Amino acid sequence: MKSETGKTLLVALILCIVCSVLVSGAAVSLRPMQQVNIKLDVKKNLLVAAGLIKSTAKREEIEAAYKNVKPLLVDLASGEVVEGDVENYNQKKAAKDPKQNIMIERSIDKGSIKMRAKIAKAYLIQEDGVTTMLVLPVHGKGLWSTMYGFLVLEPSTTIVKGIGYYAHGETPGLGGEIDNPSWKATWAGKKLLNDSFEPVLKVVKGTAKTDTEIDGLSGATLTSNGVSGTIQYWLGKDGFGPFLAKFREGGIQ
Repeated sequence: MKSETGKTLLVALILCIVCSVLVSGAAVSLRPMQQVNIKLDVKKNLLVAAGLIKSTAKREEIEAAYKNVKPLLVDLASGEVVEGDVENYNQKKAAKDPKQNIMIERSIDKGSIKMRAKIAKAYLIQEDGVTTMLVLPVHGKGLWSTMYGFLVLEPSTTIVKGIGYYAHGETPGLGGEIDNPSWKATWAGKKLLNDSFEPVLKVVKGTAKTDTEIDGLSGATLTSNGVSGTIQYWLGKDGFGPFLAKFREGGIQ
């Protein structure tokens, strides 16, 4: 009886080991494809925010449209474009690495993110070598989650062309309305920076009355405040401000 029990346990152990090896092997073999899909999803969300493709676009359409996108790596402190593997740079991972991040002083952390990567991605959308739009990846805290999105600027850097959030955990029907196409459409043409190139755009409670205001999200004050804080931080001196200044001066093309 003991012998039979021992054999049963041995067979079960062998099966567990074999299954574990097979699952691990499958995960490893699928990882490259997962990375390809993640990169494709980033491209898609960027292009949708810029109004260059629809959300239903297929891989071929996405890749064709992305040929007009010039990705950059930016040293946020200086605003300079730096060399590096821009396609494989993981900004989220860098933001958690003490060697690649900085802690943000509470007094200026309007996005409530506590830390950020020293190097950030930015994108130029070009036609025949001329920049027609700039796309900045931005993120900040909402009510329940960190909201990740793309802010699209006209070449003047002072006017919004579009916005798109692609990852968040805000409440559906309330803060989750940052995904609403009608709300996102209201951003186009809004004034982002004042004459001193300081961020002035904000989400207000109720209906926007000026070109520096965005309609508030009904029942989602904290999410609205989070969006405002995100814009204020990333367009300020501690965010993309130095980079945008260099772009306006013609130092980045």
